[in-house]
Amino acid sequence: MTRLDDGRPASLAHRTSGTDPLTLVVGVHLVLVDEGAVLLGRRRNTTYAAGLWHLPAGHMEPGEPITRSMTREAAEELAITIAEDDLELVHTLHHLDADDGRSRLQLFFRPARYQGRVHNAEPHKCEALHWWPLGQLPADILPYTAHALGEITRGNSLSTVGWPA
Repeated sequence: MTRLDDGRPASLAHRTSGTDPLTLVVGVHLVLVDEGAVLLGRRRNTTYAAGLWHLPAGHMEPGEPITRSMTREAAEELAITIAEDDLELVHTLHHLDADDGRSRLQLFFRPARYQGRVHNAEPHKCEALHWWPLGQLPADILPYTAHALGEITRGNSLSTVGWPA
């Protein structure tokens, strides 16, 4: 990746000049942990990270608060119902994506409770669901997911990935 003198990816130069406001992509991620194991899904038929393990996740949609984004994604992907008030924000990751140079805010939520039985409600996007011990995550996990889970395990609520030191 080509970088400017100030360390920013060259692809960001046109987006960070003058008075243009920063536009963030906001992702929401569900951290379901049971007896020390976290639920991950293997992505399939996606343009991003196909074949890698990742948390149930998605993006905010226009006009939607972040908590509704997370409960919607949980219903769509896992067929479970979570009350917005039952979500706890456990980690915030500011991620600079090396592939496209976009700044992404990744929000990780843990539910206090949920209703329903977890199952793969989107088999066309998710090859499989599996509970992985937090200390033995798969080698083919999305790197920022592994980073965030490590930070959550250590009790850190904020981190950054991909930004120049």
